[in-house]
Amino acid sequence: MEIAATARLRLRTVHLGDADFYLALVNDPGFLEHIGDRGIRTRDDAVQALLDGPMAMQRARGHSLYVVELKEGGAPIGMCGLIKRETLDGIDIGYAYLAAHRGRGYAYEAGMAVLGLAPRLGLTRVLAITSPNNVASNGLLRKMGMRFERVVHLVPGDAGSNLYSIDIEQSTECCRTDTNIHEL
Repeated sequence: MEIAATARLRLRTVHLGDADFYLALVNDPGFLEHIGDRGIRTRDDAVQALLDGPMAMQRARGHSLYVVELKEGGAPIGMCGLIKRETLDGIDIGYAYLAAHRGRGYAYEAGMAVLGLAPRLGLTRVLAITSPNNVASNGLLRKMGMRFERVVHLVPGDAGSNLYSIDIEQSTECCRTDTNIHEL
């Protein structure tokens, strides 16, 4: 189901046909470096991860990570969405893109579309986490209007993640895009 559309992108819910794309995404060197190894090595692993992750969250919460695809040609290029992690006290925006599609403004375009969904979901604040050494992601979050709060440790002994936030009701910038948002 299509969730939102921008000038160049479509955001849609995940389906099991995305397993090969998801397998490639979670094993991309950039994903492994900045997000972590999910231990997904086969198509069957990817199917199970989609069922247990984005598909289950969409059913339970009405939001999740969405597949970001190019309008022209429909190729999936990444994922972006609103997720609830047990380790965070709030909903956060998460995203990842295949290497060939980084540096083209797609993450910003999809991220702003996702922030535009927040008010319809009753959210007044959205969080984000990223590795302190992920320069591109830290810059993207600031460009999206998010502000750095502090370093958080999501599990005991981890190196820490930068925590960002944006107050949706106070930020007019987050929702000012040429995005078409569809019924959730």
